[in-house]
Amino acid sequence: MHTAKSVDDDAIQSLASFFENLSGNFSQSAPVSGWNRTSDPCRNNGFSGSLPSLTRISGLIEFTAQNNHLSGSIPNFNFLNLAQFNVSNNEFSGPIPPGGDRFTATSYLGNPELCGDPLPVKCEISGPALQATQSSNLSDGSKSNGPTSSEILMYSGYALVGSIVILVVMLKLCRKGKKKEESIEETSNSFHSKEKDGSTTYTYASNEFKSVGMSKSEVSMGHSAESAPVSSSLIVLTSPEVNGLKFEELLKAPAELLGRGKHGSVYKVKCEEQGMTLTVKRIKDWSLDVNDFKLRMKRLSNVKHPNVLPVVAFYCSRQEKLLVYEYQPNGSLLKLLHGMTGQTFDWSSRLGVASAIAKALAFMHNELRLDGIPHGNLKSSNILFNKNMEPSISEYGLMTVDNPDTSPLINNTSQQLNSDQNETAFKADIHALGVILLELLTGKMPMVENNGMDLATWVMSVVKEEWTVEVFDRALVREGASEERMVNLLQIALKCVDRSPESRPSINQVTVMINSIKEEDERSMDVSESSFTIKI
Repeated sequence: MHTAKSVDDDAIQSLASFFENLSGNFSQSAPVSGWNRTSDPCRNNGFSGSLPSLTRISGLIEFTAQNNHLSGSIPNFNFLNLAQFNVSNNEFSGPIPPGGDRFTATSYLGNPELCGDPLPVKCEISGPALQATQSSNLSDGSKSNGPTSSEILMYSGYALVGSIVILVVMLKLCRKGKKKEESIEETSNSFHSKEKDGSTTYTYASNEFKSVGMSKSEVSMGHSAESAPVSSSLIVLTSPEVNGLKFEELLKAPAELLGRGKHGSVYKVKCEEQGMTLTVKRIKDWSLDVNDFKLRMKRLSNVKHPNVLPVVAFYCSRQEKLLVYEYQPNGSLLKLLHGMTGQTFDWSSRLGVASAIAKALAFMHNELRLDGIPHGNLKSSNILFNKNMEPSISEYGLMTVDNPDTSPLINNTSQQLNSDQNETAFKADIHALGVILLELLTGKMPMVENNGMDLATWVMSVVKEEWTVEVFDRALVREGASEERMVNLLQIALKCVDRSPESRPSINQVTVMINSIKEEDERSMDVSESSFTIKI
């Protein structure tokens, strides 16, 4: 028996002691003749007994024990490492262990009860004998022929990781298919944003919104374009420049979050290939179905006024709606009044905005009253200015009335509202216009800071104490604006915000009253410019 030189001397001495005790042919005191790294004392020595497992010796390269009286089963060896193996002419029984067929039958001849490859004798052992033999062989060679416990753990880990990877891939494929079916609900996830510090939240009645223009957010849209339906495209209503613009292209374009409110978010989108900048309004949680929404959009596109910002295109699905407008570069009335932009906003400009808004709202009410479509969400952040600082009402007809003294509108353009509901809905717009007039007069937010009062309640409480002048914006007072005309406009605003909808004036009455103040103000300016003094 030869071992590799890596086997230490202790292992060799231990093995020598084993062979010295195998047979009575050797005395306890006599050394095993010829035992060294090059000679073999095992063969032709008349050894008897059974062999122990020798698989623990990883450096074993040769085992020759022929012509002895060794019995029992052949233990497991690491046959791949053996250069020579011979146990012929012994009394071994049972099957040749796995891997033993690496050597020829001559290595096993002379063992009548030995079976299995490479011998021609097939094993027919069964029952307890076979189980005992297999158990013995497994216990002898589990560390050398079979995989080790660490290998089993490693392979199990590989299998587990592979299963997890396959499961994740299948889940992603399922989710991707589901996203294509659910359309805009998943594609709208492209409008993820990282808001910067400094944004301010204001609350008026049940309407919560972020101050437009006071904070900017960076938005990435590109990654969700894949979720859009393959056939998705924008429905273009009024702008020929938008023709051909695809929904996927809109999502891929760079965008900036302008504001986020109760009903959705507003984004500035730069379509570089088309050379235009658009505003995209994302509406959420609105129960109007797709067909009714399309009917409403087409109806609104047929009603045009120079001071009402039209929807140029839209996209809709079961879950959400996207509306596309031409971008208005000078921001909103909310920003102009409260955004500390440094722009002067004098009395005549404020009066002009009030007049333009009232006229536009009157036109829309008169055209859409039978359709039961008021604005529904009128506020200073929805009054936008174009490059010439001309105001426009945006988002007309997109929302139900959001006012505490009204019942929700029936979200179905195919059903006419009854007269009471119809009138209440339009009177809610009058209330909202009154709040805008109060903002123009006071320079204050819809929710007055520090006292937690809404603007209308605060103004009425001040006027009740006969401190009317105290409500006006100090910038207007310093400018020398006519106190009489400011008081007249204040009286109109207070009528509009009356707690009883029935007591509020109609939009036509409001328009006439505001125009009367504006004309009087213009006449006074003309007289002032034409008058002069001669001193002698």
